Amino acid sequence: MLFKLTACEVFTREICHYVAKSPHIIDIEFTEKGAHDKSDFLRDLIQLKIDASQNGIRKYDAILLCYGLCGNGTVNLLSRNSQLVIPRAHDCCTIFLGSKKKFKKYFGDNPSLSFSSAGYLERGDSYVHTASISKFLGLDKTYEDYVNLYGKENAEFIIQTLNPALIKEKDNKVIFIETRETRYLGYAEKCKEKAQAENKEFILLKGSSKIIKNLIYGNWKSDEFLIIKPNQRTVGIYDHNKIIYAEDVK
Repeated sequence: MLFKLTACEVFTREICHYVAKSPHIIDIEFTEKGAHDKSDFLRDLIQLKIDASQNGIRKYDAILLCYGLCGNGTVNLLSRNSQLVIPRAHDCCTIFLGSKKKFKKYFGDNPSLSFSSAGYLERGDSYVHTASISKFLGLDKTYEDYVNLYGKENAEFIIQTLNPALIKEKDNKVIFIETRETRYLGYAEKCKEKAQAENKEFILLKGSSKIIKNLIYGNWKSDEFLIIKPNQRTVGIYDHNKIIYAEDVK
C-alpha cells in the first residue's frame, strides 16, 4: 500500500527506522518542533499538508499523522477524499511511551511535567517539552489571564492553591523517555547532565516505539488509532481512553 506520513520532527529517528522496514511504500514529511508552540498554526500547517497530499498526483491509500492532540493542534482537521489515521494520544509523550496506559501512570496526576527525548535534544532550542495537555486544562496561564477569565478573586484562589504546587513539581523534574532505537546515542546521559546543571531531578523512563511501528505498518487497532473517513473532521475528547474522535461534516 502507498501511505503519506506527516509527522513532528522529534520522531525522525524512530520513524525512519520503521519506514525502512515497513512492507508499505511511505512518503515522509516532517514539521518543525517549534510549530507546536501555537496550536492554530500547527493545525493550519497539518491541514495544508493533508490537502496537498489529497490533491497531488500520487494517490495515497491513507494519510498517516504522527501527532497527539498537541494542545488542540490536531483538532478540527478535515479529510476530504481519503482516510486519515492518527494515534489516540494527548501529545508526543504518549507516543514516546508507547501507550495511553503508561501516560496515565506517569503523567496522569500532573500532565504539565517536563519531559525530553532524543528528538528533543537534537531539534530546536529547548531540550525539554511541557506536555501540551496542560494548556487545555488551564494550567499554563498567567495571573492576568485568570483575572480576565474568572475575575480577580477566583484568579487569586487558582494561583495560590493550584498552580504553585504544579509549577514547583514541573520545574524541579526532568523526565527523559528513552526508546530502544535511540538508546545507543547517549542522549539520556546528556539530558541528565543538563538537568543536574539546573539543579533538577532527573528521571529516566523506558519508552517504546510500538505506536509508531503500528502506525507505519498499518496495524491500526481502534483503541490505539482513530481512522478519519472522507468528509469527517477530528474532535477532541481529552479523556484517557478515546482522546479523539471523528464526526461527519455537515
